[in-house]
Amino acid sequence: MRADDAGSGMSYKDAGVDIDAKMTAIEGVKARARATLGSQAGPIGHFGGTYLVPSGPDQILVASADGVGTKLRLAFVLGGDAHAGVGRDIVNHCVNDILALGARPLFFLDYFATGKLDADVVTAVVGGVADACLANGLALLGGETAEMPDMYPAGEYDLAGFIVGTVAPDRIVDGSAIRTGDVVIGFPSTGLHTNGYSLARKIVGLTADVGHDASVLASTLADGTSLGDALMVGHCSYLPQIQPLIVEGLVRGMAHITGGGLKDNLPRSLPPAAIARLDPESWVTPPIFEYLVEQGRVSLEERYRAFNMGVGFVIVVREADRDTVLDCYPEARQIGEIVDRVTSDESAVQGLSC
Repeated sequence: MRADDAGSGMSYKDAGVDIDAKMTAIEGVKARARATLGSQAGPIGHFGGTYLVPSGPDQILVASADGVGTKLRLAFVLGGDAHAGVGRDIVNHCVNDILALGARPLFFLDYFATGKLDADVVTAVVGGVADACLANGLALLGGETAEMPDMYPAGEYDLAGFIVGTVAPDRIVDGSAIRTGDVVIGFPSTGLHTNGYSLARKIVGLTADVGHDASVLASTLADGTSLGDALMVGHCSYLPQIQPLIVEGLVRGMAHITGGGLKDNLPRSLPPAAIARLDPESWVTPPIFEYLVEQGRVSLEERYRAFNMGVGFVIVVREADRDTVLDCYPEARQIGEIVDRVTSDESAVQGLSC
């Protein structure tokens, strides 16, 4: 190559990948990520993150991976704190997933991919991830920020999270201890959390046209809340409420109510001979669900599979422990009881449909 040809060819930036912008975005969240590390995590910035596994020969590692789903489409329209909000959502979702087995979270990795990197958006999203990691007491060890031209429309991105936690074998909660006569206690959701958005978007008439969708999301509900705010309410972490109950040995089974709702998630924690008989009148359904059900004429069967309908996390305890739990957490409600299965073809969750 002649000296005067050096640097005259095409660059990675010409192809749509701006490495400098990526590094700027990463530097923007490093300090917040470092704040999550504690004493057991190694420094960030290498090709992998390190974590000192808790001492003891009998620690079981529990892992999970998930995404935010099409809630992201609302963040693309609303911008601002909505980007940080979905970052917090993915952490809390994953924390709740491993919590359902009794696990305490240790560390987290995030995956952010976009067609053209916007440093401010990356900083907001990953900053939200870092904030939620700090709030849940887990280390953000690292992750991946990928710029992939032609893979995503302008202004859009994908987000996923990966979590690892730990639980001692004698503390794992898999539902096998559930017995007839136990009670089902529901902890309220803050809203849709991170599930049901494909149906919700269809019901309210979002089209992926930013101008149109912004107008729809700016409309107000009966209580004066904007539709956008009601739909973007964050996915809460149940770790602060549930972990103390696990430590006390009060919990016999748990379910994180995500995609599939109560109908499909609660059976994952039940032994084969058990049925959860629920009473929907026992808890308060937030207005956003009533709005969506009415506007979409969503059937009883469908609403309890597509949405959490106001119950974000469920635990099963002995009847003798019910008042102890409810006295500690007045926002929780007994929503049902465990009964014997009579026939093999019975639904594992009953009482949610006519």
